[in-house]
Amino acid sequence: MATAKDIRYLTTPKLSQLPKKYCRFKKAGIRYIDYKDPDFLLKFLNEQGKILPRRLTGNSLKFQRRVAQAIKRARHLAILPYVTDLLK
Repeated sequence: MATAKDIRYLTTPKLSQLPKKYCRFKKAGIRYIDYKDPDFLLKFLNEQGKILPRRLTGNSLKFQRRVAQAIKRARHLAILPYVTDLLK
């Protein structure tokens, strides 16, 4: 049975060196997310037009919900597409 001391890595695992995620809305003091601003909302979409999850964007739960609602409103008004190929 291999123990933790017997495991060898090609490169050392860097567990504590990941950058700290932060909510850009709390940091900048943004209170309202405008659904009529497609350039800003594109930061929260991937190439297929899907909404990026919190773990990738770093948003807090409160602002992730607001971003999702703003994106859905913009899609409904045809400001943003529902699906696409290579949006960015």
